[in-house]
Order: sequence, then structure tokens, then C-alpha cells
Amino acid sequence: MAAFIKLQALLVGDDDLAQVCHDLPDSACREQPRNYGLHVVSLCLTRIGEGLADTKLVLAWLLDAIGAPTWAIGLLVPLRESLAMLPQLLISARIRQLSIRKMVYVTGGVIQAVAIMAFGWVGLTLSGQTAGIVAIVLITAFALGRSLCSISHKDVLAKTVARGRRGSVSGIAGSVSAAATLLLALGYASGWIPLTVPVVSGAVMLGGMSWLLAALIFGSIREYPGATQGGVNGFAAVIGQLKLLRSDAQLRQLIATRTLLLSSALAPPFFIALSGDRGSGGLGTLGLFMIAAAAASLLSSWIWGRLADQSSRRVLMWAAALATLANAGAAFMALVVPGMLAFTFVLPALLFVLMIAHQGVRLGRSVHVIDMADIESRATYTALSNSIVGLLLLAGGIFGLIAQWFGIGVVLALFASMAALAMPAAHGLKEVQAVDTET
Repeated sequence: MAAFIKLQALLVGDDDLAQVCHDLPDSACREQPRNYGLHVVSLCLTRIGEGLADTKLVLAWLLDAIGAPTWAIGLLVPLRESLAMLPQLLISARIRQLSIRKMVYVTGGVIQAVAIMAFGWVGLTLSGQTAGIVAIVLITAFALGRSLCSISHKDVLAKTVARGRRGSVSGIAGSVSAAATLLLALGYASGWIPLTVPVVSGAVMLGGMSWLLAALIFGSIREYPGATQGGVNGFAAVIGQLKLLRSDAQLRQLIATRTLLLSSALAPPFFIALSGDRGSGGLGTLGLFMIAAAAASLLSSWIWGRLADQSSRRVLMWAAALATLANAGAAFMALVVPGMLAFTFVLPALLFVLMIAHQGVRLGRSVHVIDMADIESRATYTALSNSIVGLLLLAGGIFGLIAQWFGIGVVLALFASMAALAMPAAHGLKEVQAVDTET
């Protein structure tokens, strides 16, 4: 335990970590230094796995490289995002009935690990239509495992790490994973790591092993029994609150804005597929795409966060404008001047702009829903909007079929149009950060 006390003291700058707990019982407080270190290591491994097997970029690249159909590539993000979100409504009450919940996370982690390692196997052994079908089955299983992890992680963290130190767990993991992803991307881009299907498949499998190790480490956290009362059937609660869509115009406006801005999340795999359309050399840009995505996150997240505290409405408008620019630029090249795609840095540069927009969308919508609601309605607003957007994300798989029938350029043009429509939609939102100053 001494090593974990030193680790936590180094990371959060507290000299008496084993004794100070703001909202934990004494039994959990005594275990906090050890549990804190286990949380950090486990989440670091999980985030590294996400970098090695990024759905939007790496898995899309792998499917494109082995000749999987465009419809399968287009389904990756909708399935991963929607099926990680929607099942939580059905299982939240059941998990609440468990006094020890860490094994829910472990189960979800193992499912994710097996699915991702099998995805790497697909890259090594399958191709074409068969690879696409198997990949969709695996990403479905992965998303369901992610749902289990998502719904249990915050609860276990709250039971084992005191308020005031929980944010540093995610912050440290985010920094470590960003550095690891950038190193891998630089290796691909420089040629130091060969950018071949076997190598990328091996990296994906290594990502799956990271998830497996993360799950095993998480399982060693010492969690004490918690309350089992108060569980609410999330699905029933959402159905019961559908009337808010009729009575709350601002909630409808926010959901409409979020829906139109899904284009920033759905577009990256099509950028990857478009680069592959250039022929044998087109798939050599994965490293540049990964660098662009990581750099966009590192450079823009803090800025977007500061701006969102001033006006989340304007952040959504600016993010929509950037997403329009990036998608329209890629669509223009695909449909009008395909020769420009021969320039290696063009699509990664546009992806950089798109991922900056995506960070703005994520932060803007999160801050807006928090600030527009009061303490009684915040959870309801979040659950209802997430449920509706999750269902619409699932329907987003239609864009893969459109790309298969009409071409990637048409899909990117549709995404540009959605993002453009999101600008007036976001403009119709209230300045929720200014509410207190107006009253």
C-alpha cells in the first residue's frame, strides 16, 4: 500500500491521503490510497486500448484495408455509440440492486477485450463482405460490454475514491493515453512502425489485451458493500418524461441541435474510407489521421471548455461552422476535384478541423444541458436527450448504405448540410450561462 500512497501523493499533491476522506466511510477511506492507484492504472490501460483500437480511425482503416464494404465501415460508430448508451436504461435498476458492483465492470471489460482481440483476428484472416459482417457482430458485442463498464465505473469510483480526487483519475489517464497514441501515430507516420494490415491487426489485439489487463486490475479494487435501494428503471423513467418534448421548447431545440451535430461523430470513418479510395498508397495516411485527431483533442479541449463556460450556445454554433467547413471540403474534393486527394496531408488536415469541431460539440452540449436545467430536472434532461440521440445514432447506419450506393462524397455532403443546419438550430438556444445575470 505504501507504493500507492506515494503515487497518489505525487499525483494529487496531498501529504496525508490515507487519512483525509470527505465522503467515504472509514473502511473505504483506509483503502483509498491503494484503490486510487488501481483506478489510475486500470483506466490508463483502458484508454491506451482505445487509442490502439480507435473505432473512428483504426478499426475503420483496418476494415477498409481488407476490403470490407462501405456499409460496414459506416456502421462502426453508430453501433458503438448507441449500443453503449441505450442498454443502460434497461439495466441500471438491476445493477443498483448489487451491493458490490465492480464485477459488472470486470465483466464488461472482458467482453470488450475479447471483442477487440477478435477484431484483430478478422484483420488477419478475413476480407470483403464476410469481414464486414463479422466486424459488425464484434462491434455490437464490444458496445454492450462498454455499456456495462460505463454504468458501473462511476459508481465504483464514487465508493472508493473521495470527492476532490476523482477527476484526477480521468485526467491522468487521458494524458497518458494521448501521449501513447501520439507515439504510435508518429511511428506509423514516420515509417518506423510498418503500416501494414498484420501490424495494425497486432496493435488492435494488443489493445484488447490492455482492456483485459485493465479489467483484472479493476477487479482487485477493494469495494465495500453499498446501498441497494433507490434503483430506478431508466427506460420507464424516460418514457414517463416524454411529455417534456411537448412542453419544453428549449429541450426540443437542444435535441435537434445535437442530432444535426452527429455529423461530427459519424464522419471520421468516411474520411478514412475516402483516403483508401486513392489506391494502394491511400492507406498510408493512418498515422497522420491519428496525429490529427490526438492533436485536435489536446489543443482544443481546454479552450472549448473555457468558451463553453461563457456561452455553450456559441460553442455549438462555432463547432457547427467548423464541422461544415471540414465535411464540405472533403465532399468537394471527392465529388469535384478527386485529384486533390493525391496530396497526403489534405484529408488529415480536414480531419484535424473536424475533430476540433467534435471536441466543441461534446463540451458544448454537455455544459449546455447542465446549465439549462435545475437540480431536479438535470438527470431527466440528460437521460431523455441521450436516449433520443442514441436511437437516432443507431439509425445513422443508413449513411453507410448511402455511401455504398452513391459514393462517399455524397455522404460527406449530407454531413456538411447537417452541420450547416445545426448553426441556426444552435442559434435558437438560450444563453443559459447568462440566466443568473438577467434575473
